[in-house]
Amino acid sequence: MALKLLIAEDAPEIARAVAYGARLTWPGCRVTITADGAEALRRFVAEPADLVVLDVQMPPPNGFEVCRRIRTLSQVPILMLTVCDSTLDKVRAFDVGADDYLTKPFDHLELLARLKALVRRAKVVSQPPSPTFTAGELAMDFAAREVRVRGKEIRLTPTEYRLLEELVQRAGATVPHAVLLEQVWGPAYVTAPQHLKVFVRRLRAKLGDDPGDPRYIYTVRGIGYRFIPLP
Repeated sequence: MALKLLIAEDAPEIARAVAYGARLTWPGCRVTITADGAEALRRFVAEPADLVVLDVQMPPPNGFEVCRRIRTLSQVPILMLTVCDSTLDKVRAFDVGADDYLTKPFDHLELLARLKALVRRAKVVSQPPSPTFTAGELAMDFAAREVRVRGKEIRLTPTEYRLLEELVQRAGATVPHAVLLEQVWGPAYVTAPQHLKVFVRRLRAKLGDDPGDPRYIYTVRGIGYRFIPLP
């Protein structure tokens, strides 16, 4: 089935360049381009995409709000584009549910590499030694890519799932920051610790894990994280 890409970008030349690169990368890719947040949401509701590229500073609602609303509907991979390069803006993007963030002006080859990584991450189906994993009230079904806490399914984005899966498969061991960044995001991200910190915080919030008294994800300060292998 052809990949469906939604681009919400009010700069036509950027939108066209992203669409062109996507069609070269995924022949037959179905691209929808919108120039404002309201239309982007209407299009996504009418026909959910497999991949979303959002401009932050577009006619309202802005990219942050569009991302937040899409996250109430879907765990689709989302990359945000913006001229803002402050750490606070990046953290905000991740907090509202973005999977990646790229600052304008950007190299188009880098953009396509990041989009391909998001698509791969969404399609990865791991084959661990055991098809399921349990730790206290948390249960994972690797074949179905499902996570449940106290029997209730927890909706994770592809990136959140990959991070949890990486920690779970190394349960009991401390996994260094650089290893998690490389395994989940790729080699280009080993010096981007803000990615990891924000996504760990998001995971803990969804799992109901208190960082001050963790049941699942323990912080090993200055080194990395460890999943606690509860019986």
